[in-house]
Amino acid sequence: MEGCENGNNDPLSNSISEVTEQSELFVWPWMGIVANIPVEEKGGRYVGEGGSKLRHDLAAQGFEPLRVHPLWNYKGHSGFAVVEFDRDWSGFTNGMKFEKSFEANHRGKEDFYTAKQIGDELYGWIARDDDFHSESIIGEHLRRSGDLKTISGLEAEDERKTTRLVANLSNVIEVKNMRLKEIECKYNETSISVSNLMAQKDLMHRAYNEEIRKIQQNARSQLEKILKEHEKITMELESQSKELEKREKELQKREAQNENKRKLFTEKKMNEQATLEQKKADENLLRLSEDQKREKEKLHRRIIELQKKLDAKQALELEVERMRGALQVMKHMNVDGSDFELENKMDAIKQDLREKEQDLDDLESLNQALIVKERKSNDELQEARKELINGLIEQSSRALIGVKWMGELDSKPFLIAAKRKYSNKEAGEKAMELCSLWDSYLRDPSWHPFNIVRGTSDKEEEIIDENDEKLRNLKNEFGEEVYWAVRIALLEINEYNPSGRYIIGELWNYKEGRKATLGEGVSYIIKQLTVRKRKRN
Repeated sequence: MEGCENGNNDPLSNSISEVTEQSELFVWPWMGIVANIPVEEKGGRYVGEGGSKLRHDLAAQGFEPLRVHPLWNYKGHSGFAVVEFDRDWSGFTNGMKFEKSFEANHRGKEDFYTAKQIGDELYGWIARDDDFHSESIIGEHLRRSGDLKTISGLEAEDERKTTRLVANLSNVIEVKNMRLKEIECKYNETSISVSNLMAQKDLMHRAYNEEIRKIQQNARSQLEKILKEHEKITMELESQSKELEKREKELQKREAQNENKRKLFTEKKMNEQATLEQKKADENLLRLSEDQKREKEKLHRRIIELQKKLDAKQALELEVERMRGALQVMKHMNVDGSDFELENKMDAIKQDLREKEQDLDDLESLNQALIVKERKSNDELQEARKELINGLIEQSSRALIGVKWMGELDSKPFLIAAKRKYSNKEAGEKAMELCSLWDSYLRDPSWHPFNIVRGTSDKEEEIIDENDEKLRNLKNEFGEEVYWAVRIALLEINEYNPSGRYIIGELWNYKEGRKATLGEGVSYIIKQLTVRKRKRN
């Protein structure tokens, strides 16, 4: 290297010159060895600090390590680590500085292997051939990760690489020059083609200009010819116009002479037409009179019909509507009020219609009163049912008539299923947990395992979704009894309180397993009071 031959003060050159004469073998990529790393025994294995802290410490000292690999064996941390430096000469310089630093503090390789008392200090050196060939864990790592090379060998290799690079660059430059010549040839060819095209373009442009000049000249000649023809036609039109004006004056004179004749003829025609229209009007008036007579006869028959229908037992509302229709017909037929007989009949029908409408209003009022009374009675019955339910809440479930909480889970099937699956000690607690879990599912409005189908009366009905995942898993895991308990509670809560999803008390006939009537509840209460009265007596 030039730095070695010139003997300058560059640290890289000095480091290389110190070992070149001896042709020492170094491990490449450049690696250093750190020994006597503190370890301690934990759980039968040795543990120590990782490579990150050691790398940080070495970097702080200016050695610029790339990586630090702590060496481990079957016992754990070996107390050694391998430091990797850059592959270039700066990495070698950092490695030599690393070694010199430890040697200056008497903690180099020779110090480590000859010291009788090592102490707690770290030792370090750059890896060479003896480390590479050693049978220790250090040698195994170095042989796996690097190779042995001399400084002269590396310089020769760098020189070969440089020579090869120069040769490659020369070849690339030659290829580029050849390519440049080809591009110049193509450029020249293209320039010649462009020049030829420009010449052709000039010729075409001149030809085009010449053609345009000829077209414009022809257009001017044609325009002059058209203008001359236009002047000629204009003169002819003026002559014809004067001739027409002369004829128009003659026609106006003739028209004035013929105007009186036309007036006489027109008056004669109008008289004839007026006579014809009068005749048609008389015929129409006669026909309208006959039509009016027929309508009156028809109306009389209709009135007789309506009077007969008043005597019949028909629906009052239909009769009123028909009478109203008849009245409207009479009004239209007797617009001028000249038919007094028809007017009297209309008055009679109006009076009868008012009476029927009054009867209809009375019936409507009676109907509304009955509806209000029915609603009031129904509200009173509902209140009585609620009071009866409140009075029977504390009643024993073994009674014939009592209160059933609709949507409440029966816990007995859960206990039976829990006893089959768990021990007697756990069964009660597991049954309570399972029952509580499914009670929370029943109260959840987002869970609605129902399908909508068309019933027998063509009305939409909700049925349990047999393919619901929760119900299917419950049936498979805990059996039919638990499944049917949940199914019954679902149907009840969907019937009685689908929106609120909380349980509701209902008057229940336990003997027949159905909803009890109010009469059954009252009879049961009376019977219970009678029994208690007898017991007291």
